[in-house]
Amino acid sequence: MSENEKINMKSLFIGLQKSMIADLESIRENTPHEPTKGDGSENIWLEFFEKYLPKRYSVTKATIIDFEGNRSDAIDLVIYDKQYTPFILNRKGVIYLPVESVYAVFEAKQDINKANLEYAADKVKSVRVLNRTTAPVVDRGEIKNAPKLFNILGGFLSLENSWADSIEESEPFSKCFATLRDEREMNIGCVLNDKSFVYDSTRKITFSSTNETLIFFFLKLLLELQKLGTVRPIDLNKYIDQLDSQ
Repeated sequence: MSENEKINMKSLFIGLQKSMIADLESIRENTPHEPTKGDGSENIWLEFFEKYLPKRYSVTKATIIDFEGNRSDAIDLVIYDKQYTPFILNRKGVIYLPVESVYAVFEAKQDINKANLEYAADKVKSVRVLNRTTAPVVDRGEIKNAPKLFNILGGFLSLENSWADSIEESEPFSKCFATLRDEREMNIGCVLNDKSFVYDSTRKITFSSTNETLIFFFLKLLLELQKLGTVRPIDLNKYIDQLDSQ
């Protein structure tokens, strides 16, 4: 393949980034009703994930539940495992997923600001505090101990930054972000018209350049998902124990 025939992945993603920005700006300008505006923003991100995430991952709007019947807040975007999830409930258009199937949860807003970032962190917490089960694995006839649970990723998606400075230089963003710890910790985010970021296990936050927000976010998300491996097997006995029939 000649130099002229090579594919410039960065250029392709920048084109996609411009298209997503135009779609989100169109929703902002032409949709006065806030809930409808929010649904439109979520749908654009859903379409992006559905199109570009590897097929092993599924994405949907959902409420997350555990074996005790506890449930999370409504989550804008959930990246989950469909192949190994034994049940997905759909009641009057509301999807309920077992917490064991979840890799990552995201809140999607038009803007990032203190209130929205803290709101997103509370949404993430509502998922992480649920009781997850894990079961022993049978590998070639040998029973192995139940694998350790991973930390569900929490993230934020938006079009604009409402702070005066870029989130990389913004002191209010840094102060707000520093308060989001434990179950409220945010691992990754994308602000299309500003920068994206990832906060890794070493407690280091890394930002994209201004014009590479989408490609940086997407590749970093894939990397973080790879680190998680496959969802852990559900201990179905915990769910069966909640039934009258045993």
